[in-house]
Amino acid sequence: MISVFGSKVGPEELEEVRGSLEAQWMGIGPKTKAFEAAFSKRLGLTDLALLDSGSNSLYLAIKLLKLPPGSEIIVPSFTWIACAHAVVLAGCVPVFCDVELETQNCSARTIEPCLSEKTGAIMVVHYAGKPVEMDAVLRLGKPVIEDAAHAVDSYLDGKACGAMGAVGIYSFDAVKNLAMGEGGGVTAQSAELVAQARLLRYCGIGKSGFQASADKDRWWEYHIVDFMPKFLPSDVHAAIGLAQLRKLDGLQAYRKQIWELFQRELAGVSWLARPVDPGPREKHSYFTYFVRVLNGKRDKLAKYLYDQGIYTTLRYHPLHMNPIYKSSARLPSSERLNEEGLNLPLHPNLSETDLEKILSAVKGFRG
Repeated sequence: MISVFGSKVGPEELEEVRGSLEAQWMGIGPKTKAFEAAFSKRLGLTDLALLDSGSNSLYLAIKLLKLPPGSEIIVPSFTWIACAHAVVLAGCVPVFCDVELETQNCSARTIEPCLSEKTGAIMVVHYAGKPVEMDAVLRLGKPVIEDAAHAVDSYLDGKACGAMGAVGIYSFDAVKNLAMGEGGGVTAQSAELVAQARLLRYCGIGKSGFQASADKDRWWEYHIVDFMPKFLPSDVHAAIGLAQLRKLDGLQAYRKQIWELFQRELAGVSWLARPVDPGPREKHSYFTYFVRVLNGKRDKLAKYLYDQGIYTTLRYHPLHMNPIYKSSARLPSSERLNEEGLNLPLHPNLSETDLEKILSAVKGFRG
């Protein structure tokens, strides 16, 4: 079965992990610090605090804003559940906004109707790696949380996605553009906020006993600064991340090549709406290739491709349609995407044979 998402690892990652294992250093340690520095340098970030997942990074990002309990956070409905879960777990209320049909991104236009006196922040998601038009969103005057889980190599006007709002997060899970297996990170325009994230990620303990032993007696006595779960990364994951970071340009070039191939080859399929290419001010990460099936046969196409050995999916089932959130919102673009949208395989582990099979099957579909 051809997978819809994926990563590509090899001897470089094995060699990095070997070093950590031989040093008996599997928990947080020097490779975590090295990854934070290298990633920050590549993207031009103020700093990065590496965490154990993108989902936990969202939660911590919200906590860093210190919003009053019950504050509303506007969240695009067309996104992963961790975005809304993080809001609820942080003691806030998710308010779902629509997205633009063509880009699957929220915008100032879709966000503005959701603003109220209770709005504490706005969360934006750079879907598939295409940057949200941030200037207009920032002009709405609320702190912006950037979910750049799809956008590790995306830029707008030369600024890295994740670095334009008050706080931003990244995801490094097993199928992301930079894949550690599990991992995430928090950045912010304020270096003090990143330092706070680094302080909180170990159950709210300011320093571990080992760190504290260098400058205090009775270092085993905890200095707890806040109530927080454990979000620590590991050097094993960071080691994989270091190797992936060195390979990122090549991995991204192949993703771009696949994207452009699909854009050319599927241009003549009248019943298919292709994704929007990056504009002149943008650099795209090409995390996924999202199409809209316009003939009412999306489900049949997905089943047809599955029977051909090609796995597809819909990312994402709109959050406002899930009863757990008790939302009464009616969001026409998100709801239309729920009926028309399909993610086709795009990742660096696809072979030329895989790509030929995918294109042939899509173009041969008659329903």
